[in-house]
Amino acid sequence: MNERRFYPIQLGPHVTIIKRLSLTGVCMTQASSVFKRDPFRVLLVENIHPRAKEVLEREGCVVQMESHAPSEVELLEMVRRFDVIGLRSKTRLTKPVLDANPDLISIGAFCIGTDQIDTERAGQCGIPVFNAPYSNTRSVAELVMAEIVALSRQLGDRNNEAHRGGWLKSAVGSHEVRGKTLGIVGYGHIGSQVSVLAEAFGMRVLFFDIVKKLPLGNSQRTESLTDLLKASDFVTLHVPDTPQTRHMIAAPQLQVTRRGVHLINASRGGVVDIDALAAAIKSGHVGGAAVDVFPQEPSSNQEKFSSPLQGLRNVILTPHIGGSTEEAQEAIGVEVAESLLRFLKTGSTRGAVNFPNVDLPIMHTSAHRMLNVHQNVPGVLGEINSIVSDLGVNIQAQSLSTNAAIGYLVMDMEKGEADQVGERVKSLPTSIKTRVLY
Repeated sequence: MNERRFYPIQLGPHVTIIKRLSLTGVCMTQASSVFKRDPFRVLLVENIHPRAKEVLEREGCVVQMESHAPSEVELLEMVRRFDVIGLRSKTRLTKPVLDANPDLISIGAFCIGTDQIDTERAGQCGIPVFNAPYSNTRSVAELVMAEIVALSRQLGDRNNEAHRGGWLKSAVGSHEVRGKTLGIVGYGHIGSQVSVLAEAFGMRVLFFDIVKKLPLGNSQRTESLTDLLKASDFVTLHVPDTPQTRHMIAAPQLQVTRRGVHLINASRGGVVDIDALAAAIKSGHVGGAAVDVFPQEPSSNQEKFSSPLQGLRNVILTPHIGGSTEEAQEAIGVEVAESLLRFLKTGSTRGAVNFPNVDLPIMHTSAHRMLNVHQNVPGVLGEINSIVSDLGVNIQAQSLSTNAAIGYLVMDMEKGEADQVGERVKSLPTSIKTRVLY
């Protein structure tokens, strides 16, 4: 089969992107009035905020929204019909899913974490992945502070008693958080925000991170996780799900904590050994916990949730809602949608988590822009420049950035033979994806 499809995105009165797809890959050709002008097709899953749909549709995309997190089997069929996919934390884009659609252009993670995506494979396929590292920071930080106070005052248990008709008015076991020590594991965007809020509550703040970070306020860095655990009345986790963080809080770590410590996890479910935490709460060593993320989570609101922590005293369980405020979800929807559009329209990979970052200003209306993702091996730029020279095309601007696996070239060239340049560059054995923007 040699079917061709063309999709435009209007950048303004003079600029249109034309994408031509074939079963053998992505290539470009010059715009013509005889071409079928179908829009980019975008799939958004997991109840992404409708503002994302509005932003994408305003630029001519056709957007399909799904409320659930599709399984791998579903995705293997679904992704073939889309150019861009947007997801949150439950949907997993694995190597088989990515390989099922070699023409996928980009991925948007409408959240902070990207461990649910095989970002390495996506990069090898020439697919940049964009996330929202800032937009829900405040929402998560506020939830953590609310849970610190709630655990310290045993508000969950008092609330449940009152709903059952009980009246347990007592100060026993209830404490102020002022003067207590908060240990923050992972001092990134969220952890540092929690640090600022905790100090405003009068707490002493310690943090541990494997990367050197500038302490905010009066917070202090500990030399090890063990040092932090030994010194903290509250421990809050803000780390990604990696082999290094998997079960980083398990029985040995819980044993070194102070008796009565409170644990908060609003990061990833795999970083805490839930069975060990449940045992420590039952024994009385851990005074309480607030958990927002779990190793296995329901894929939709209709699926039943089960956890060993259910029914335990002074335990707050929430359904992965750390960043689920209307303000945060709207901001995330806009942020990621705009990142996706910026890449589709200009080739900008600013903020991509798995891609060389290139961000050239919009090209002059007299130029065509070629985007080329290629294997990072010696001589590729020379070969591409030779093609341009052979065709007598003038280069107006050029930017190349690489990582260990791939190189990403953005080249602005004068109009005329840009389509031939794109076709010849695409045919190079080192090329992974090539597009020309008009």
